[in-house]
Amino acid sequence: MREQTSDEDYVFDEASGEWLPASELAAKQGAADAVEVRDAVGNLLADGDQVTLIKDLTVKGAGQTLKRGTLIKSIRLTGDPQEIDCRYEGIKGLVLRAEFVKKR
Repeated sequence: MREQTSDEDYVFDEASGEWLPASELAAKQGAADAVEVRDAVGNLLADGDQVTLIKDLTVKGAGQTLKRGTLIKSIRLTGDPQEIDCRYEGIKGLVLRAEFVKKR
């Protein structure tokens, strides 16, 4: 008969070659799956950040050009490390490349 314990199950982590608690391994894998998005100068971006454009950008389909220095409020990260989703008046579904913005 198997003895019941209050201790957590341990799982073998092949990357480190160690036995780790299941919750610790899950947290470690979750952190590895998180995508880091960095702006043009290397600052880490997060959901809700404000960014400024560092270059004039022509928006396809909108017939509009966003000028350098334009402030974009409340960005959202996508699964892609180089793309951010944002809103700007008059443009729906605006997706910008992280290389053209700087965190404010």
